[in-house]
Amino acid sequence: MSDRPVRADRSAFRLFRPIATRWMDNDAYGHVNNVHYYSYFDSAVNGWLVEKGLLAIAESPVVGLVVESGCSYFESVAFPDALEAGLAVAHLGRSSVRYRIGIFKKGSALAAAQGHFVHVYVDRATQRPVEIPPATREALAMLQGP
Repeated sequence: MSDRPVRADRSAFRLFRPIATRWMDNDAYGHVNNVHYYSYFDSAVNGWLVEKGLLAIAESPVVGLVVESGCSYFESVAFPDALEAGLAVAHLGRSSVRYRIGIFKKGSALAAAQGHFVHVYVDRATQRPVEIPPATREALAMLQGP
């Protein structure tokens, strides 16, 4: 019996954000190196939070810090592929949120890679966990999915 996740399709995600690959993302084997997928996850989540007005990077008194992430790979992608990051909320706690993220080649039905990304919300000054702010919680609840 394998613990390998089942490759997700688009129905597993609530919204999609474009991700541009860069020449520097490719490694010596001619595909995007695994470390860049975590950057894609970070950019997809935080880009959405900024666009929704839920995160002012330099000013927000409450911020989400990444405490865990993981990724499974199913298909290679490479520059100059156009990608899309699918986002969904898998779990919404008092002070934390677990995102489910899929990286798709633009228009592809199945994720090339998929994983998770956990934010714990903290007071910027003290770095101690706090409740997710109400407006953020409301927006995150809209991303809860299957």
